[in-house]
Amino acid sequence: MKVKKSKLEDIPIVRKFPDVVPEDLSGLPPSREVEFRIDLIHGAMPVAKSPYRLA
Repeated sequence: MKVKKSKLEDIPIVRKFPDVVPEDLSGLPPSREVEFRIDLIHGAMPVAKSPYRLA
């Protein structure tokens, strides 16, 4: 899968307000992979909770 590198000039908001964006901002932050996982326990069941009702 190819990812197109974005330039600040390609972003509509930046195009509308060029004087607001500092010149030293060279580009968007680099894409990075975030490691995130949830370990599941075999046989675990969600907690059964009855809905709260007002009398």
